[in-house]
Amino acid sequence: MTTLGDGVGDLEAKTGFASRTAVPRPGGSAGGWEATADLVVVGTGVAGLTAALRARELGLSVLVVTKADVTDSNTRWAQGGVAVVDVATGDSIADHVADTVAAGGGLCEEDVVRAIVAGGPAAVARLRARGTTFDRDADGGLARTREGGHSAFRVIHAGGDATGAEVERALAADVNRQRVPVLERHIALDTLRTPSGGVSGLVLLDPDGARCVVRARAVLLATGGFGQLYQATSNPEIATGDGLALALRAGAVVADLEFVQFHPTVLYTPGARGRCPLVTEAVRGEGAVLVDAAGQRVMAGVHPLADLAPRDVVSAAITRRMAAASCDHVYLDATGIDGFARRFPTVHAACARVDVDPTREPIPVTPAAHFACGGVATSPEGRTGVPGLYAAGEVARTGLHGANRLASNSLLEGLVVGERAAEAVAMDLAAGELAPLTCATPGDAAVAPVADRSLVQRLMSRHAAIGRDASGLAAAVSRIAAARRERALDSHRVVEDAALTLLADALLVAAAERTESRGCHVRTDFAERDDVRWQRSVRVRLDATGAPAVLAPALTGAA
Repeated sequence: MTTLGDGVGDLEAKTGFASRTAVPRPGGSAGGWEATADLVVVGTGVAGLTAALRARELGLSVLVVTKADVTDSNTRWAQGGVAVVDVATGDSIADHVADTVAAGGGLCEEDVVRAIVAGGPAAVARLRARGTTFDRDADGGLARTREGGHSAFRVIHAGGDATGAEVERALAADVNRQRVPVLERHIALDTLRTPSGGVSGLVLLDPDGARCVVRARAVLLATGGFGQLYQATSNPEIATGDGLALALRAGAVVADLEFVQFHPTVLYTPGARGRCPLVTEAVRGEGAVLVDAAGQRVMAGVHPLADLAPRDVVSAAITRRMAAASCDHVYLDATGIDGFARRFPTVHAACARVDVDPTREPIPVTPAAHFACGGVATSPEGRTGVPGLYAAGEVARTGLHGANRLASNSLLEGLVVGERAAEAVAMDLAAGELAPLTCATPGDAAVAPVADRSLVQRLMSRHAAIGRDASGLAAAVSRIAAARRERALDSHRVVEDAALTLLADALLVAAAERTESRGCHVRTDFAERDDVRWQRSVRVRLDATGAPAVLAPALTGAA
């Protein structure tokens, strides 16, 4: 793999880029470099690497940028698997679509769902051709499990419960084989703008604070989600929503931000903060059940699918049970699963680290921030409303997930939309729809409002998690506003904190606007779903002052 780390070295020799020149640093000192490419991909998860590989196959010059190492992404932490139909098992595209729409709380765009689900089998076949090894059943076929909200055993997996790690390994290895250049430890700071408002490249920040410029005909954001907006999350430390903030500042519209999915079961440890080990939904798919401290079933009578109900339903039920019992966790009883350590080695190892034996005792679990169902509003091919700017994966809102994502549809979306976004870039280039490299200039992201990260996380966890109301949302808005200070964007940490501050503002605006409960968005002061007024998406864009504001009319979900 052509990786470019802390010292860029001979960038042109490594990448084949057309140019490299000095770029002024803030304050007038020289530093950094400038280069060109057809496409810059930001992010190295399933969507980003899939897009980069497809773009290279289509003959585009590609640079992949990541603020960490190439294998550091949300993808590597995905446990459950990839939801994909095999008609030979009696499953069908129509059933997968129906399950996705049912989980999505009335806001999925059914034509988008159908297009992405139908693209799954071919995308998985190409992923396997790139070297991904999935688990096999006794007959030699792909082993399949069932997860919450699914009506069939359609989730394929790798390494028992290490699917994301295997997908990331295989894609990174293929990037290496195909000699796709990867620039590591550089964070995207701002976009280059054309006079007409399009995007034609990026300003990057290296680990030492030097600004570097990549002029590109197109930029594809594949930066994942923003789980670090909350105190407890299944997401790694890098999940700070940088790409979403970058898109907002570039003039893009975001939608469905209020729908943050809380995974029902992360491993509970007292006082845990940051990334908490996930207890994959597949454990419940294999027969585990949720119980409280008294051994009473949590999901009995709550939903027809009981412990395999959609995630929003299960997380809300756990939250209610914890509130009623004045406790901060429940239990997942998996003692009836044979061969637990073999089937779920990642979960078993995490439990062992806190002296829990899943074969003999229930696992203590609690909900935690897991997935952003909303994001940059895009077409199913990853096009945003800003020329030259594309998005794929968790950072994007395609219309697939609606108000609540169906389990294991995230890797599916990254595979399918990542490929299609690369193809969209190639098509738009061939059609002459993207700006030339010479006409773009950097934006004005030298400074930005920043609030203390721990304060933002505490306020969002208290007022904008599972269970929200008008007074709490308003309190969070007020306290974050009071804590904001203008900061120079001169380090990776400050860029991340600025992104989290902006996303907190945007999410709070959207959550306050939606005066109903639907999917992942639970309002205690508006407890009922209201299809008359709210079967639509809330869209947000920055106003002239740089503040998030709700747009109207809103996008319409499923009829």
